[in-house]
Amino acid sequence: MGKNSFNDWVNQKIHSLSLDPDHHQPQSSNGDIVPPIASFYNETIRPILDAVENLRRLNITKEGIQLPSIVVVGDQSSGKSSVLESLAGISLPRGHGICTRVPLIMRLQNHPVPEPELVLEYNNTAMSTDEENVSDAINTATEELAGRSKGICNTPLTLVVKKNGVPDLTMVDLPGITRVPVHGQPEDIYDQIKDIIMEYIKPEETIILNVLSATVDFPTCESIRLSQSVDRTGLRTLAVVTKADKAPEGLKEKVTADDVNIGLGYICVRNRINDESYEDARKEEAMLFRNHPLLSKIDKSMVGVPVLAQRLVRLQASIISKTLPEMLRKINEKLNSQFSELESLPKNLTCAADAMATFMHIIGLVKESLKKILIRGEFDEYPEDKNMHCTARLVEKLNEHSKDLHESPEGNRTEKFLMDEIMLLEEAKGIGLPNFMPRTAFLALLKRKVGGISSRPIQFIDDVWDYLEKVVIGVINRHSEHYYQLQRCTCRAGENLILRMRENSKKHVKEAIEMEKLTDYTCKHEYMTEYSNLMAHQSSFVELVLQGHSVANINGLGNNIEIGHLGRYMEVLNEAYDLKMRMMAYWRIVLRRMIDTMALHLQFSINNLVERELEKEITACFTSPSFGGIESLLKESPSMAGKRATLNRSVEVLRESKEVVSNIMDSISSS
Repeated sequence: MGKNSFNDWVNQKIHSLSLDPDHHQPQSSNGDIVPPIASFYNETIRPILDAVENLRRLNITKEGIQLPSIVVVGDQSSGKSSVLESLAGISLPRGHGICTRVPLIMRLQNHPVPEPELVLEYNNTAMSTDEENVSDAINTATEELAGRSKGICNTPLTLVVKKNGVPDLTMVDLPGITRVPVHGQPEDIYDQIKDIIMEYIKPEETIILNVLSATVDFPTCESIRLSQSVDRTGLRTLAVVTKADKAPEGLKEKVTADDVNIGLGYICVRNRINDESYEDARKEEAMLFRNHPLLSKIDKSMVGVPVLAQRLVRLQASIISKTLPEMLRKINEKLNSQFSELESLPKNLTCAADAMATFMHIIGLVKESLKKILIRGEFDEYPEDKNMHCTARLVEKLNEHSKDLHESPEGNRTEKFLMDEIMLLEEAKGIGLPNFMPRTAFLALLKRKVGGISSRPIQFIDDVWDYLEKVVIGVINRHSEHYYQLQRCTCRAGENLILRMRENSKKHVKEAIEMEKLTDYTCKHEYMTEYSNLMAHQSSFVELVLQGHSVANINGLGNNIEIGHLGRYMEVLNEAYDLKMRMMAYWRIVLRRMIDTMALHLQFSINNLVERELEKEITACFTSPSFGGIESLLKESPSMAGKRATLNRSVEVLRESKEVVSNIMDSISSS
């Protein structure tokens, strides 16, 4: 049955029954109204209420599916409990302060039983009670849920009342609203009560039964303010006005003017007083609204507990008719969503063959991702994460390292110009022909300069491998996130491998540095070209020194170079200048060679890591006795096992809920 046909069916059933209380209130042989009020909708509505109650027991609301309900709210001492007592025909806890300290779900069922059957349900237990002891039983259960003090608790308590003549209704009674905490109550008692009330009345599937005292101005009632905050038009709010006999003057005007937007209207009642029986209370109520000079003027469709019972049953049927088809749609959507999420989880491995296949698949995924981002420069797997655009980031690091080396103090010192060269030449004097460049001086200078930058390449290697480690571990974690044991093993293997490759890179760099210290060689023609260009300015430079200039501008070296201190070293000035220019030309080649060698080494190491070493390392770790072998993969991680169990429970609840709703709708369509 579709949504519209279902609604039409329920509305047809409802409107086939008159709501005129003068014609349809059950009467005794002497014409008096029979209390408590009998519902005319038992056969029609009972199966639907049973279905909703089953859904409530399944806790379908935890799946985000709201249940239609009638929620009773009111300010403290507004008469909420008395209204519920009148509907149920039983006594509820009374006393000063907040009597209802937990949400009380009252399920009334009309049953032709000799003696009423009352069952209290809470904390997954059910306890039978009777009319005489039900109040004490509720108090005991409340203390167990909310403590012995005067605080409140949001854990619901369910009271099932099977009794002849009660209307088939399910209502939720909430704590009465109070602003001023009394002794034993928390200072934020108002906020706690408000939060509970808002949680229950906010869903669109809720009918709000707002209990107001005739003795107060309705606009000042806090319960009105709260209900208006979620139901501004009042289309799902029904007001019950209690204590009509205490303030009859102007009551008709108050309920007809409707200054507070009660869209479902008002019903005025007189509740039981003192030790009146419920039968006597209904008689007194009927006489009051029939004979009182002021109250008798209120329309009969707006007075009396019998009318309230009929109105609530009708509203209950109406809200269910609107929500049940939509609820089935939401259950199906949620069920499909949970199925999809369950299917998206990794396969729960049950045998070694499955585990090995999963292991090989994940290693393949890791290798392919690393090839993309570290070798081929593709980043479609990480379009927004620039840190994973690895080839670009590695080039940036190389460029920064090159800049760092070229700008280091060893690159081109202009302070105390030529003094390092002069001192070395003085110390390298030997018996021999003049004007011959001592090679020992050049090598000593080279060794000093290389030593001056030797820590920088090591720092660069550490920086690069720190970055590569984060990338590799990040990729491993992404592909193995659903397999805790495999993730732990592969991450450990990746860290161990990178540690070894880092040390190998450091060894390679240190060897390159030592080689540069030991010998001077290049086959590059640029060396002679650069050297010749620098030497072309030698004569003009020496002339400036002879003339006593304090600074000089030298092409290729810079401007405002201090030379005033060189006049006393004229004997070795030409040799010092020559040594300086040879070293400058060669130093640029040394730096480029070191950077190029490092780039080639890193690229080779990355290829080796991705293509060969990582898989070997992971396999060795995975098959080691300390890890536990392939069978260890069969053990699911606690988080994944918990998620799978939660989804399975959710699917089970949704399946049962779907069956409940489908069955009731099928039974309706066949009736």
